[in-house]
Amino acid sequence: MQIILAAVGQRQPAWADAAYDDFAKRFPAEARLVLKAVKAEPRGSRSAEQMMAAEAQRLEAAVPKGVRRVVLDERGTRMTTVQLAERMEFWLGDGRDVAFFIGGPDGLHPSLKATADETLRLSDLTLPHAFVRVMLAEALYRAWTLRNGHPYHRE
Repeated sequence: MQIILAAVGQRQPAWADAAYDDFAKRFPAEARLVLKAVKAEPRGSRSAEQMMAAEAQRLEAAVPKGVRRVVLDERGTRMTTVQLAERMEFWLGDGRDVAFFIGGPDGLHPSLKATADETLRLSDLTLPHAFVRVMLAEALYRAWTLRNGHPYHRE
């Protein structure tokens, strides 16, 4: 299984790239974590709706057809680490790759949200995009270790 983070925004602070890379390299070959960063639409030239639509097209093009689509949204389902590990077990049994969609400054276009198999939230807080990538990579790694009996996660 491949776990894809499809995210708007190609430039992140060096610390965020380093932290993301650290977690991504920890994943085993059977559950590789792959970042597909797409260009953000230039701000100010068009409406937020138009910018989100253009970014949604780039995100769609970045992921293979047939993946399980998980949208990150502040109105999504809250999950504990244990629940995320259980979802990961389900995703592995499903046999499809999983793509997590992370929007740009204006969020994700409603048309992309409408195609989601699942909608999750990382926090009740609004988070900077650099944090979201790192937090999601860590949460997925923690869930992976929990389902595999690795001592990284402790209850």
